[in-house]
Amino acid sequence: MILHFLKLEWKQYFRSSHWQKGLALKIIMGFFVLYFLVTFLAIGIGGYFILKKQFPESDPLQLVNSYLIFVILGDLVLRYLMQKLPIINIKPLLILPIQKNKLVHYVLAKSASSFFNILGLFFYIPFAVVLIKEGYDTAGVLGWLATMILIIQSSNFLNFLINKNNKALIIIGTLIVGLIGLQNFGISNVVGFGGSIFDFIYQNPLYSLIGIIILTILYQLNYKQLRNQVYLDGAVATKVEEAKTVDLSWANKLGDVAPFIKNDIRLIWRNKRTKSVFLMSFLFLFYGLIFYTQETYQKMPAMLMFASLFITGGFTLNYGQFIPAWDSAHYKMLMAQNFRYRKFLESKWVLMVTMTTVLYFLSFPYLYFGTKIFLMITAGAIFNIGFNSLFLLYAGSFNRKRIDLTKGGFGNTQGTSATQFLIILPLMLLPMLLFWVFDKFVGYNSGFIVVAAFGIISLLFRNYAMNFIEKKYIKDKYAMINAFGKEA
Repeated sequence: MILHFLKLEWKQYFRSSHWQKGLALKIIMGFFVLYFLVTFLAIGIGGYFILKKQFPESDPLQLVNSYLIFVILGDLVLRYLMQKLPIINIKPLLILPIQKNKLVHYVLAKSASSFFNILGLFFYIPFAVVLIKEGYDTAGVLGWLATMILIIQSSNFLNFLINKNNKALIIIGTLIVGLIGLQNFGISNVVGFGGSIFDFIYQNPLYSLIGIIILTILYQLNYKQLRNQVYLDGAVATKVEEAKTVDLSWANKLGDVAPFIKNDIRLIWRNKRTKSVFLMSFLFLFYGLIFYTQETYQKMPAMLMFASLFITGGFTLNYGQFIPAWDSAHYKMLMAQNFRYRKFLESKWVLMVTMTTVLYFLSFPYLYFGTKIFLMITAGAIFNIGFNSLFLLYAGSFNRKRIDLTKGGFGNTQGTSATQFLIILPLMLLPMLLFWVFDKFVGYNSGFIVVAAFGIISLLFRNYAMNFIEKKYIKDKYAMINAFGKEA
């Protein structure tokens, strides 16, 4: 029966009118997936030797075990924001003599082959093989590996139980921040405690069987939840939910753009994909930790500028590049209203600038790395506010792809076209180039001063830029209405 389901999905995919659309984009995404798999494989093979070289007095396995608790919690956050439950079109199957439990088991089994589950294996399995080859106890390593595989699958099913609960994300995020704080301020040795758990499993591999019990419980909970939903009347019925109202009266102070700001806030919070973009922008705050903590990048200041842009520009870059496609579902209705297009565009600009400012204030802890790093972040924030926000508004006039806001998750390329890849080039390369040229030929300080000055100059010419952008949108108005009216 499982093979039969696979054949049906295979035929559905290749007989669909959608699979040939954006084929080049699918190929590019495939290369990205291949890149991550090869990267994790390389780290899995060489990780032991790298750790041995960098920390000769420490056991590589114990070092890895010490930080696994943060890896597991971080994986849960990424799954919450990006992963979605794989589904099949079960409506036609419900009238056939097929047992519903088989449908549910197939959907759950299919989720086990998620990209998130496979990616981790490309590190853990090679790393375990190297450990065995280097003389570690075989039974202990296999018990450790089995535990990691079971944790990956358990995270998979746990994500489906908590995915629609915003409180769960807040709890996990707070837990991560709290554990990091306890460790950094010396209140508790979180790293040592987490490492001791996995060290214990290596020394007592039979305890890895506990993971089977946890996985079984989570699987059964998911099974019961989905099994109760597999009914024809439930599948064809339209789900009606009562919209939750939030007091947005404070936005009235923004004047003529207030109605658009309110609509944007509701759109972001009520739809999965926009909510993911919003929440992911806060994760970009930690992007600098990848670069500022590595000695290699200290010799590549242009890359530090690259990181500084992302710290405060996570929302602007990810939300701005799809303007106005976020409103594609009701774009016809918007264009039928009596308002000046300039106000619609200014609301998007205000939203991006506000989020960039909020993220900038949240980046103050980077002062720990010194004033030079923080000045670079400041320059990046000014550049995002002055240049990037306006450039993204202009680039949005070329968007012709409709977006279904109810869909989200990793690998969702809906609304993406070659435009998005072309947009990112000047946004990233221009400040990096400016910084590199002035840093190399004038001095370090002149680098971020010029980047900030470029942003300030762009901000001073905002009115002229907005007038130009407005004319471009009005010129392409009917072409965009026609494009957004088509099914994605």
